Amino acid sequence: MKIGKWIGGIMGFMTMGPLGALAGFALGSLFDNAQDSFNGDNRDTTGYNTSDPYAGQRNSFLFSMLVLASYIIRADGKIMHSEMELVRRFLRVNFGEEAVNQGEQILLNLFEQRKQMERNNPDAFKNTIRQCGAQIAANMTYEQRLQLLDFLVKIAQADGNVCTAEIEALKEVSLSMNLSEKELESMLNLGGDSLEGAYKVLEIEPTATDEEVRAAYRRLALKHHPDKVATLGEDIRKAAEIKFQQINAAKEKIYKARGIK
Repeated sequence: MKIGKWIGGIMGFMTMGPLGALAGFALGSLFDNAQDSFNGDNRDTTGYNTSDPYAGQRNSFLFSMLVLASYIIRADGKIMHSEMELVRRFLRVNFGEEAVNQGEQILLNLFEQRKQMERNNPDAFKNTIRQCGAQIAANMTYEQRLQLLDFLVKIAQADGNVCTAEIEALKEVSLSMNLSEKELESMLNLGGDSLEGAYKVLEIEPTATDEEVRAAYRRLALKHHPDKVATLGEDIRKAAEIKFQQINAAKEKIYKARGIK
C-alpha cells in the first residue's frame, strides 16, 4: 500500500507512550515507512511537507481520533456501516481518497489488536484507551480535545441511536481526556429540537437566571470558537463552525423562550 501523506505526517506526541505502542501495531510497515520516508529537502515521495509546523499536531489528532473511534465503534459489540462510513467521509474530506483505505485498514488493525489484548484480560484494551486519553490530555489543548470529543459523539450518533454502552464508552474517553460529563452531555444534545436539550447544550439547568444563561453562552462561545482549532486544518475548523452554529441555535432557543433580547 502506498504511504499517504497524512500517514507520513504522523509524528508529534503520539510516536511514544500508549498511542505510539498502538501505532506500531495499527500502522505496521506503514508506520516504519513513514519514519524512513523523509529526505534532505523535507519532503517525502507523497508530497508531505515536513516543514509545516502543524503537520505533526494535525496527524497526531487524526491518529488519536482513529484509536478512540475504534473503542466507540465497538462499544456495543458491533461494527456499524454508518459509523465506519462517517469515518471514511472524514478521511476523504480531509486527506483524500487514498487515506480512506488506509484509515479503514488502521481501524481494522485496531479492532484486531483489541481482540488479541482482551483474550487474556477483558479490560486490557479499555485500560489502554484510558492511558491514551491521559496522553492526549497532556499534549492537546483543551479546545482540540473538545473537538475530538465532538467527532467521537458524531460517530456514535451515526446510526441514529446512541446506546447505553456507547454513552458509557464516551464517558470513559471524556474523563480520561480531562473533559467532564457535562461537556459530553452538551455535545450529545447539539442539534436537538427540545428546550430541555438546549439547556444541556449550554451546560446549565432550566432554573438558571437570565444572567447565568448569558454567562454560560459566553463561556461556551469562547471555548468552542472555531479559531481555537484552526491549526488542525481548514476542514476541522469548518466542523468546529458547525458545532458553534449549533451552540448558537441552542442559545437562541432559550433566549426566545425567556424573552431575552
